[in-house]
Amino acid sequence: MQEVRELVEAAKEAQKELANMSQSQVDHIVRAIADAGVRNARRLAEMAHEDTGFGKVEDKIIKNIFGSRGVYEYVKDMKTVGELERDEEKKVRTIAVPVGVIAGLVPSTNPTSTALYKAEIAIKAGNAIVFSPHPSAAKCTLKAAEVMRDAALAAGAPEGVISCITMPTMGATNELMHCREVSVI
Repeated sequence: MQEVRELVEAAKEAQKELANMSQSQVDHIVRAIADAGVRNARRLAEMAHEDTGFGKVEDKIIKNIFGSRGVYEYVKDMKTVGELERDEEKKVRTIAVPVGVIAGLVPSTNPTSTALYKAEIAIKAGNAIVFSPHPSAAKCTLKAAEVMRDAALAAGAPEGVISCITMPTMGATNELMHCREVSVI
């Protein structure tokens, strides 16, 4: 449970930095995450199958690529930072505001593709994410989080913006879901 508290605290600080980045900086980070997911699609699929025994490796590769490149292609042109719209006639402005720290619960059925897409959409919206993997898929989800974290850091993201519980238990997941600093699950 102490690990969860530390991860959430680091995510909170990272999210504050991420919230001050420009649209192009955020987009660069999201692109790096997507590219890393595609580059590692086979390895992560093999690990997921090995960890859980679920599905077929070839199908998991397709899911990992979709969760990376497919999601990226869908969100890449979305404006998610700063002023999104302005209606001078109605005197209304729409401003993007991140929610903060997200708890990303990851199932055993799609433990790598789920982590890939959740990280992309969290970062795209200016949020940090802490993953809680299913215990039977902990190794592959942790590896997916490491791959994405490394790519994000290399692209200029702050440390702590993507993290994963290393020893998932019901207590750790419960702590993550009830942490005051977690804005959405």
